[in-house]
Amino acid sequence: MRMADLRGKVVVITGATSGIGSIAAEELAAMGARIVLVARDKSRAEAELERLGAKGPGAHTVHYADLSRLDEMKRVGHEIAAAEPRIDLLINNAGALFGQRGVTPDGLEMTFATNHMSYFVLTEMLRERLVASAPARVINTSSDAHRRAHIDFSDLQSAKHYRAFAVYSLSKLCNILYTRELARSFAGKGVTANSLHPGFVATRFGDHSGGAFSVVIRMAKSFAITPEKGAETIVYLASSGDVANVTGEYFYKCRITPPAQEAQDDKAARRLWAESMKLAAVGVTQ
Repeated sequence: MRMADLRGKVVVITGATSGIGSIAAEELAAMGARIVLVARDKSRAEAELERLGAKGPGAHTVHYADLSRLDEMKRVGHEIAAAEPRIDLLINNAGALFGQRGVTPDGLEMTFATNHMSYFVLTEMLRERLVASAPARVINTSSDAHRRAHIDFSDLQSAKHYRAFAVYSLSKLCNILYTRELARSFAGKGVTANSLHPGFVATRFGDHSGGAFSVVIRMAKSFAITPEKGAETIVYLASSGDVANVTGEYFYKCRITPPAQEAQDDKAARRLWAESMKLAAVGVTQ
């Protein structure tokens, strides 16, 4: 595996104060990258900055935002674009699962807002920087949970039926469909976009989802892989020269893996993009 030298590269990453995001950020920092965190919890973010500094001394920074809220997504995107002359890598890794249905101030279901819309909005806010920094990469953390999902465009906010894992699976299907259309939108501009399944990882994920589901998740984690193993594919997609020109693909264990048939539906990918544009009202055109 040919690993790139990341000295001088700028990596923006969400969901990096714990779990696979934290491990990936630290490994990339050790390769020389400067890490720009997007986080919500100040104490965890400050602890992560210390770990990053120990791995790879540099001007690592953090921006704070609640990625379930559109105004926060847009604000932090503008702040990062204004602060960073270049962005070489954007890793959308933030994710959550909620035992009970919740709705954001924007009227979006919480899982859909956090797991899909934050990827969409932040990437659009940073689009110009990514293109100007080409060659650049966008990496979206998905999951093989997408194989259980079906997208119903008449009920993207799961108002008719809500089952926690089904809604989470839908958000992961959205990640892959979005990545396919994102890759198309970046064609010829020197920016690649790929998604991945990290595996079932023993992290904080799902511990605070609520109800019996949290109990089930905690019990299942006894069979899970370590965060270090789970981070391997993120680090590979961010640093390997082998995938410098690969785009629009879904990876597992550092290899291209065909996603579910529904995740390969380009018509659905285009429709999801259009619906997301309406919901985000970011005013960005391809």
